[in-house]
Amino acid sequence: MADDLTPEDVSRIIEMAWEDRTPFEAIETGYGLREKDVISLMRRELKPASFRLWRKRVTGRTTKHARLRPEGVIRAYCPTQYKHR
Repeated sequence: MADDLTPEDVSRIIEMAWEDRTPFEAIETGYGLREKDVISLMRRELKPASFRLWRKRVTGRTTKHARLRPEGVIRAYCPTQYKHR
């Protein structure tokens, strides 16, 4: 499915991957990419230093994996993240 992605899709996946509260499962649901596919996409699309920074950031982060989140947390983002004026 990664071959079917538009540049806009790739941009959104990168954005979702950087977001602390967006689990990999949400990316898989929306785009059909498993965690290992997202890692490959990030490695391909980011500069090496940016990729290393991202990997360090998400490794072990409980919010990036739905099964590691505390029970009852069902949202993918903070309620104040997307404020409308």
